[in-house]
Amino acid sequence: MAEVETSRDGAVLTITLNRPDVLNAFNAAMHRGLAAALKDARDPAVRAVVVTGAGRGFCVGQDLTEFREAPGDIGERLRATYHPNVLAVRALEKPVIAAVNGAAAGAGLSFACACDIRIAADAATFVPAFINIGLVPDSGGSFFIARLLGPARAFEWMSSGRRLTAAEAHAWGLVSEVVETEALPTRVAELAAELAALPTRGIGMTKRLFDHAWTARLEDQLEREAQLQSAATQTEDFREGVNAFLEKRPPKFRGA
Repeated sequence: MAEVETSRDGAVLTITLNRPDVLNAFNAAMHRGLAAALKDARDPAVRAVVVTGAGRGFCVGQDLTEFREAPGDIGERLRATYHPNVLAVRALEKPVIAAVNGAAAGAGLSFACACDIRIAADAATFVPAFINIGLVPDSGGSFFIARLLGPARAFEWMSSGRRLTAAEAHAWGLVSEVVETEALPTRVAELAAELAALPTRGIGMTKRLFDHAWTARLEDQLEREAQLQSAATQTEDFREGVNAFLEKRPPKFRGA
């Protein structure tokens, strides 16, 4: 059984973390499978990506038995496995949805927060976990969670290790929507199809703008907007959007 499975439905690629017996905890093989799946997601024919977990969990972070069996420098482990996959998600110039079907803890929580959109099942839970075993946030957790919640709330939560329910995560702005567990696959497929029908290159450039905006000077961000707007006007989807508006018809974007 593959540790990561992929499936295609039109322009939507779904990546499923597939170690349900351990709530999809990361091990070396799952990292390799995830890296391969994210490489597949770069295909221009893929216009939206969904990441979810098999079984009852989304991902509960590092499989700690791997530490016992193969101890080593955790910093090197992060650099070799977690970091490339987090960066690969952010480098995808298309929307990535985390369909959080169950527990998201530790690095699994960080990975969900690296995605562009999070939708949670009502049974999902969110647990920082790091501090509970004397560790600090990693895999981008300190970066993404601070941006989602603000530094004060992020610090308080990550330092407490407190488990959040899906409803609390929604109230805090950590996830954008909560649906009944049984309805999650249908709702995520619906949203992914909607996103895949939009101007993909425009979404990709918007993603780049927001990734840079947090630490940019205003002058630099204005210039970056101008450069990417110039690039956007050269796309086929821009021409289709203008023509559809003038002709009073729905646009048919191709992601080009």
